[in-house]
Parts: sequence; C-alpha cells; structure tokens
Amino acid sequence: MNTDMISYYKDRAVEYEKIYTKPERQADLQKAAEILQIFFTGKDVLEIACGTGYWTERIATVANSILATDINEAVLSIARLKTYTNATVEFNAADVYTLPPNKKHQSLFGGFIWSHVKLQELDLFVNTINRLVPPGSTIVFMDNNYVTGSSLPVAGKDELGNTYQLRNLENGTTHSVIKNFPSEKFIRNVLNGKATEIEFINLEYYWILKYTNI
Repeated sequence: MNTDMISYYKDRAVEYEKIYTKPERQADLQKAAEILQIFFTGKDVLEIACGTGYWTERIATVANSILATDINEAVLSIARLKTYTNATVEFNAADVYTLPPNKKHQSLFGGFIWSHVKLQELDLFVNTINRLVPPGSTIVFMDNNYVTGSSLPVAGKDELGNTYQLRNLENGTTHSVIKNFPSEKFIRNVLNGKATEIEFINLEYYWILKYTNI
C-alpha cells in the first residue's frame, strides 16, 4: 500500500476530476464556483495545489491573472492543455513550502489541500501560506465536508487525531491518504492570531474559508 501523497496524485492525475461528476454534488459545485468568482473578480491570484486546473478554469473567467502552482508535474501537464478565458494563467511546478513571497498577488487560493495537512503541521502550514502574499491579502481555502454515503469512509486514525482514507485507483494501486475533516471551530482556533475578517461558508459537501492574513 502506498502512503506517499505525491505518488498518489501522480497516479491519480488522469482520473482526478471524476470526483466532480458525482450527481449529488452538482448544486454545491455550482454554488462554490459562484462564491469563488465573487472573491476573485479582477484579482491577481496565487493558486496553490491547483491540480488539473478544475478550479483554475472557473476562477480564470473573472480574475485578472493566476499563477497556478502544484508540486506534481503529472497534474500540471493536464492543466496546461485546458483553455482559460479572461485571466492570464501561468503554471509552475513548486512546493508550497519553498515558494518565494510574491508581492504581485494579493489573493491566494488553495483548493482541497487543508485536509491533507497533518494536524500537528497546520501552524507551520498557515504561517507559510500567510507569508506568500503581503499582509492584508485575501486568502481562500476550499475543502470537503464528510458526508456519509458520498465521502469515502474513514479507514483509520493515528495517535494525533489525523484520519485516513483508503483510495483505490484505476491503475490497480491502493493508497492510504490523510484526509482530515475539521470543524469551523477548529479552523478558527488554528487561525487565532494569524488572521482577521474570517468568513466560513458551510455548504453540504464543501466548506469555503476566507480570511485576511496578518
């Protein structure tokens, strides 16, 4: 069984967007896209963990520019093949922890990355994210709620409270993937002293967090 997240997303690249075809999630996906478009209209956006560009496409319709980054070249090779309307879109293979601060971008988006960060590393993660854009910037995260019958079941939990799912891919590989499902209260506690103007939007299948970094 593979526990390497980079290997998992490399193997998953060609089937990455199938998760967005679930019928029960379509209304939430449309609503989430509309919310993100409101947040990023006319903005220069730094996107982390962009994957195959599913959300990049939707933000690009209203943004001024997007620098979309991901650690995995396999998903970026798919994202680069898409057509992006309105915004100037650039892709860059990069580790979020080694990205240099960027003064151009005063908006940052991270889709479905928070849940893959170990609980004991969240302080480092948020501090790293906050330094990527100037103080007073708008930072937005989106991630999954756990919904029985739609989400994969939690297959395990470690001594620090991190939860894991077993994911079987079409190439026959099985991966143990860290997938945490934090509450709004937990997220607000993590952001204590690191953010202002915190807004938490809770949909049925997804949550969206917007805040201003300090």
